[in-house]
Amino acid sequence: MTKWIFISIVAGVLLQSCNSSRNMQWPVRKEGRSEQTGTTFYQQVATAQWRERDSLAMQEILEGNIPGFLRKFARIHVSLTDSTSGKRIQAYYFVSPDYLSLGTDKDWARIPLTPMAAQVIADSFHCFLPTRKMVNDIYAQAAVKLAPVPMYAFRDSSVTMWQHHLIVEGQRKGRKGLIAGIKKDVVISGKVSRDPRPDREAIYGWHKLDGKPIQPLYTGHINWWVDYSHGIRLVYRTIWVNGKAMDYTEVLKDPVLQRLLCDEEWCDFVRY
Repeated sequence: MTKWIFISIVAGVLLQSCNSSRNMQWPVRKEGRSEQTGTTFYQQVATAQWRERDSLAMQEILEGNIPGFLRKFARIHVSLTDSTSGKRIQAYYFVSPDYLSLGTDKDWARIPLTPMAAQVIADSFHCFLPTRKMVNDIYAQAAVKLAPVPMYAFRDSSVTMWQHHLIVEGQRKGRKGLIAGIKKDVVISGKVSRDPRPDREAIYGWHKLDGKPIQPLYTGHINWWVDYSHGIRLVYRTIWVNGKAMDYTEVLKDPVLQRLLCDEEWCDFVRY
């Protein structure tokens, strides 16, 4: 797979004092390539099953078919007090302003995916999937919070996914900025590895306007189950802790710092 060049860590550190967002260098749409919009994608996969939809969406996204607004990540601030030293630790990281989507700025759509497809895309863009705590922190700092809209028929169909996207856009009414409350997040969680059933996925969130999530941390679905309510939020894998750039895996391995990103008893996350 082609390796994409990303903004250097040094440039990222310079962002501390001048910006609250991060412009991601995602792949550029190939010249001469037919333009697949959100509308045409959902028309193409209207009768498709999960495997075909996953494959087509991955191809589009990895080739750069991403709306421009999704490339500008939002900064999330977190902190904790070290119980041993009593010192306050400040950190921040960058997240996609909306759930993973494809198409153009004028015609785009959110695309629910399996965690396997999400992992491939996240790895390709130097990102990872959020934890339960991160979903809560993102919701708390979101500029646009919308009430969840449950749908009950044909939950795993592409048609329902498209309809739900249009409903959310009707709620949003053109408001811009980091959005939350519209999907259940596919998350990384130690609960996946501890579940005795094989091939699980973890989902969490879909916060109501009172800040309480509809979906508790849940691993009841097989990992190929995808429905309209699932969303993929990308997190840039570099975490800035007291001004120092660290990979998220380093943070999660540290018994103190891991609490910046994780609220589970065991932060033993597995990759999908």
